Amino acid sequence: MRVALFSDSFPERNGAGAYYFDLAPELLKDLEALTVFQPTPKKRLLQLALPLPGDPTQKLLTPNIPRIVREFRVLRPHLVIGVTPGPFGLLGLMLARRARCPFITAFHTHFEGLVQLYGNTLFFRFANWYLETINKILCRRSATVLINNSNLTSTVERLGAPGVEVMGTPLSQAFLGAPLQPPPPGLKQVLFAGRLAPEKNLPEVIAAAKAHHDVQVVIVGDGPLRTAIARETAALPNVRLTGWLDRPALRAEMDAANLLLLPSHMETFGTVALESMARGRPALVAASAGIHDWPLLKPALFRLEAGQSVTDALTHLKTLPTTEWQRLAEVARGAAEHLHGETIQQWVDLISRYARRQDR
Repeated sequence: MRVALFSDSFPERNGAGAYYFDLAPELLKDLEALTVFQPTPKKRLLQLALPLPGDPTQKLLTPNIPRIVREFRVLRPHLVIGVTPGPFGLLGLMLARRARCPFITAFHTHFEGLVQLYGNTLFFRFANWYLETINKILCRRSATVLINNSNLTSTVERLGAPGVEVMGTPLSQAFLGAPLQPPPPGLKQVLFAGRLAPEKNLPEVIAAAKAHHDVQVVIVGDGPLRTAIARETAALPNVRLTGWLDRPALRAEMDAANLLLLPSHMETFGTVALESMARGRPALVAASAGIHDWPLLKPALFRLEAGQSVTDALTHLKTLPTTEWQRLAEVARGAAEHLHGETIQQWVDLISRYARRQDR
């Protein structure tokens, strides 16, 4: 089987980009070929770049259509998967229909919800209309739509999905393959990792840092709020901002922490929490995040309920003995490995069901 993936995300740069960067090498063990068509940092003539609403640090880039068409014809895929409602995702749909190849959409982010969170200006209303229109086109022309949060089922059905499948999340060997480090005793250091953006609810993290002077708070990531956060935390000796980090550096920060914080207003899944669990570190995650849908992960997840503060949650977690943190480390690692294995098999089974086997 040969598969083509079309994504508007850079590899490893955000959740969707990291998902397929981690998935591809695992699937290649069972496929003849898999090609991911996505933007690259290399600039070229006649390339357009449009900033995403509310976050100029991320951009939609126009694809190199002649090159992709040539590579697509050489690949002759049995299945095409579109990951994002941008130029690359639309190109994947067009090429799949032209080649009479089955097409599947993966719906990773409720972009319309993010647009509403960022503001109600004319530009954001236009962005909302665009995203909903493109998602309708992709969903209605898909054999099925993939989600990693069951709460998105009604959303994609409203967009016209003929079927819905809830998929797990894979992990990178950067988190699974490196030797584990024992957790620090007590609750001495916590970590936030992600986009520095409104949906991540970073004021909760900063408020916790102000209340718990004896806990080191490390904030990893980049985004539109970076300057404001740096200004607000400049006088807090227990807060450290690192900017964006590659996987090995992020892994080192996870190993140095006791707990990952993810108090987001909106979080389709929360991959960074799963990555933290793979390093033997439990996570405190907003109750609305999709990661809570997976029962096998619950023993190593702390739910941050609506209306509950990170400050109060840390006050409680400080009372846990070192032996409990050690137990949670083992549980977290085992659960993350289990979900990773299940997810890879789930993808292999899905591709086998939907791929058109005959060569053209």
